Amino acid sequence: MPHHLTLAKMAELIRNRKLSPVELVDAHLAQIEKHNPSLNAYVMQFPSEARAMARRAELDAPVGALHGIPVTVKDSFDMRDLPTLCGSRFRLHHRAPEDSTAVRRLRDAGAIILGKTNCPEFLYNWESDNFITGRTNNPWNLDRTAGGSSGGESAAIASFCSAGGIGSDGGGSIRVPAHFCGIAGLKPTPGRVPATGHFPEISHPGGLLGVGGPMARTVADVDLLFEVLSGHDPLDPFSAPVPLRPPSVPNCIGVMEQFLDNPVEESAKAAVRKAAALLSARGYQVESYRPTGLERARELWWFFFGEVPAPFTRELLAGREDEAHWTGKELVKMTDPAHPATGHQIVENLGHRDRMRAHLFRQMERFPVLLMPVCAVSAFEHRRREWNIDGQSLGLLDIMGQVTPWNLLGMPGLVLPIDIDDQGLPVGVQLVARPYEEELLLAMGRVIEAARGPFPGPPGY
Repeated sequence: MPHHLTLAKMAELIRNRKLSPVELVDAHLAQIEKHNPSLNAYVMQFPSEARAMARRAELDAPVGALHGIPVTVKDSFDMRDLPTLCGSRFRLHHRAPEDSTAVRRLRDAGAIILGKTNCPEFLYNWESDNFITGRTNNPWNLDRTAGGSSGGESAAIASFCSAGGIGSDGGGSIRVPAHFCGIAGLKPTPGRVPATGHFPEISHPGGLLGVGGPMARTVADVDLLFEVLSGHDPLDPFSAPVPLRPPSVPNCIGVMEQFLDNPVEESAKAAVRKAAALLSARGYQVESYRPTGLERARELWWFFFGEVPAPFTRELLAGREDEAHWTGKELVKMTDPAHPATGHQIVENLGHRDRMRAHLFRQMERFPVLLMPVCAVSAFEHRRREWNIDGQSLGLLDIMGQVTPWNLLGMPGLVLPIDIDDQGLPVGVQLVARPYEEELLLAMGRVIEAARGPFPGPPGY
């Protein structure tokens, strides 16, 4: 079945004319027709356009690294003349004037876009549900969430309804869905993959946290997508002219079974231990590590992600609250409207953030790669909000405390699947590095991936 191949293998076979782009697109469209009704991963589909592009790709010489490859795009990236709904009724009349930079680069590399994928309203939740498309389900267990905000993207890729694509991440929105659905995903350094044409607009202060990045079933595939998507874009205020570079070799990998004192389930710890053992067996030095100076990281992330934008969201919803979905309102309700963030607090907290970054980067001279869990739990039941781990009662923000610090600090993070827990759900691990060291993360992820061996897809797909 061609749609079960890795993206990199598809590209190789098409390049050598051993696989037909028409056959590949048709296989994906058949998979979508069979499984999307239960998954609800797609917001819109482009079957006629995809088939027409596949026929042209079959006749033409390869135009780029993704020639003839069927991919998807999270519905927060503009596509010319189409709405960027972002899960909201407030966006129904929107039409994008042009392609986002990411979409343009996918097209220029020869990719065939199958459709746009689902997300929560305003991307403001770790579950992908809204009034327009409805709820996205996890292909490993339909009673579980695929995650958010790139949940439609992760569900489509994990179920072989897409070879790969692009998501965005302001608080784990690439990495958590990848972990929940058993695929790989990269949150780059802000600006390494341009976010021009993304909604909400990634500019100050949101651009300190939010980024666009590739998602696929393997790290090797994510690596290929990163090569296509990365590069300077003068229209992105965070973009920097950083070329692709060969990775360095880490002198030691710092291993954290949990972030500081934030408890995680045993399956998450076991996955970290397994990945560390795979690296150790390949000759890499691994050592237990607990960072210092990051005690306020979760608090400051919430300040910039939750408290700073809350007044703007309330202003948008004023008088129309009933038109907003619960996914767009849940986090706003966690903030206090009587005490909005002040300019003084913003400046002061930016200073705290920068000092925290500098202190951590000095520690990472010894540990240039950090290995840790992605989330305290595996994919949870839709709308579950309470957990008990190691005798501690945890809420939604608590279980996400493994991913959010790296958004605050503007550091790249890579997730890849490692194991399957006793509930039959995938469990991933997260690798983190200093800014602009994506190549190092991808190299180390590929080492773990090769040592781990092929990871299965969800049963029945």
